[in-house]
Amino acid sequence: MTSPRPPVRRLDTYSLRLFIAVVHAGSIARAAESEHIASSALSRRLSDLEHAFGTALLVRSPRGVVLTEAGRRVFERGMQIDEELQGLVREVQEQGDEVRGTVRLYANMSAVVGFLPEKLSQFRARYPHVRISLHEADTREVLRACLDDRADVGVGVAVPPASGLDAWYFASDPLQVVVPPGHALAAHGDVDFAQVLAHPLIGVHQGGALDRMLHERAEALQQRFNPEVSLSSFDAVCRMVEAGLGIAVVPQSAVAAYGGSAGFMLRPLAEPWAQRELHLYALRRQPQLRTTQALLQVLQGGAEQLPG
Repeated sequence: MTSPRPPVRRLDTYSLRLFIAVVHAGSIARAAESEHIASSALSRRLSDLEHAFGTALLVRSPRGVVLTEAGRRVFERGMQIDEELQGLVREVQEQGDEVRGTVRLYANMSAVVGFLPEKLSQFRARYPHVRISLHEADTREVLRACLDDRADVGVGVAVPPASGLDAWYFASDPLQVVVPPGHALAAHGDVDFAQVLAHPLIGVHQGGALDRMLHERAEALQQRFNPEVSLSSFDAVCRMVEAGLGIAVVPQSAVAAYGGSAGFMLRPLAEPWAQRELHLYALRRQPQLRTTQALLQVLQGGAEQLPG
């Protein structure tokens, strides 16, 4: 005589999505903030999910959360299920006369600060029924998100696109040297990177694409790119330069908001590699979802597709 099978409990896909958000955030509080839900309500959702599976999925502590073995399995499969459900929603929303639905956009920091606000405002005016889910990420993560189909459109530093991605020119974003008034380099029309390395430096986004490139270029000169402090945002970098704590190399777009500031000066970085470009990226598929096509059209502004 076989033993009766345990009853199948109903799983709530919203709770599963919140569980995934908690794992990504590393804590219930941070996930609750990003998902716009009270921490207590999120905790109840997690408890209900664990009850549905009949086992603990997370180990909770004041330092955050850690996955159990069962939680790791639910997380891996849950990511796939959530992506499939979101894809289904987008496909259904694509049906009809109006362009509507959600388009997922991953972009690097300089694109978010310098170029996207006006472009996205244009997009929203033209396509009011399309929601933009915007994530700021390093260029490597932008490309990975496109390849993994977590992003419909990516914006990042120009690199040879991986197989399976299409790429388009988006914007020119040359590197500039930010110096305080009266600094020795302020009298120069443009500045060599070797001259930059001779002064106290302020870095941005340690480990990011710009940070890695500056380290590599310094090594090519048999010198070190060794910032005294590294910050997470361009506005914080500019404030440190204003205070006279060092100089910095940043994309031109990053200081666009400070164009009228008298607290620092900009000098072009006189290196061929400083003439940076930003590209648009998208997973190669035919046809693209209409929401993706619409966003690419607005962002491209008539740009040509690059060979991929």
